[in-house]
Parts: sequence; structure tokens; C-alpha cells
Amino acid sequence: MKKAVFPGSFDPITKGHENIVRRAALIFDEIVVSIGSNSTKQSMFTLEQRTNWLREVFADVSNVTVDSYDGLTIDHCKSIGAQFLLRGVRNGGDFEYERTIAQMTKYMDPQLETVILFTDPEYAAINSTVVREILRNNGDVSHFIPTCIHISGPTR
Repeated sequence: MKKAVFPGSFDPITKGHENIVRRAALIFDEIVVSIGSNSTKQSMFTLEQRTNWLREVFADVSNVTVDSYDGLTIDHCKSIGAQFLLRGVRNGGDFEYERTIAQMTKYMDPQLETVILFTDPEYAAINSTVVREILRNNGDVSHFIPTCIHISGPTR
């Protein structure tokens, strides 16, 4: 059974995230979308909100589940028996960052294989940081987040 973890903060989930998971669901037997705590980021949305959104977005995809974790992603992958780490790339900058992470992951756990998918071109400009900034300024983010998610204005 091919089990992959797709880690991220998903603060909030974007159409780019959704695109990667839906395409990867055709490749893997199981995908666990895992919300990790990132010591360098302060979340705009609560863990509960992000978990609920992810479950709603992927409710129609039978081989996708959602969880959360603290600590190293490789430790989380081991704890749930995942052999693959799924990552998404939008551009060259993302690629360089993800390549470094993949190489470090391979060094730390040679059994954990990183699989990188490129987002479809129409989602390449979307990232959660920009979506949060638009929200902070009361802008409309409906074009950047999954259609079933409705967010408006600052939450904190």
C-alpha cells in the first residue's frame, strides 16, 4: 500500500494545495493531509478551522484523510507508516527549497521517498501568505481558495 503524507500549515488551504492532493490521490493508495505546527509561523486560523476546511474540501476523495502533528515531519511519517512525502511546487524558488528539504529528508530517513508534483499553471501564483495578506486587508480571496470554503476578513 502506497501511503503519502502531504504536510503543510494550510493557513488557509488554497486551490494549489487542493490541486496537488486531488491529482496525487490518483497515484497513492492513501494520502494523509497533515497540518504541522511551524515554529516560524503564527497561524491566522485555528487548527480546528483548518482541519474542518481540509475535511470538507476532500470529503469526496475516499483515500484522503486529515490529521495534525508536532515535531519533525519524518517522525510523523514513521508514526503513521507513510513511505512517501508529497510536496507541491509552484515555481523555481519552490523547487530549490523543496529539493533541499528532500535531500535532507533522504539523509535523515533513507526509506522515506519525497514525491514532488508541480501545480497546474493556473494555480502557480497562489500562496497562503498572499491570501492571508488579502484577508487582513478585507479583500476577496474566493478565487484562491476551494469553492466550498468561505472566509472573509481578519479572524483574529
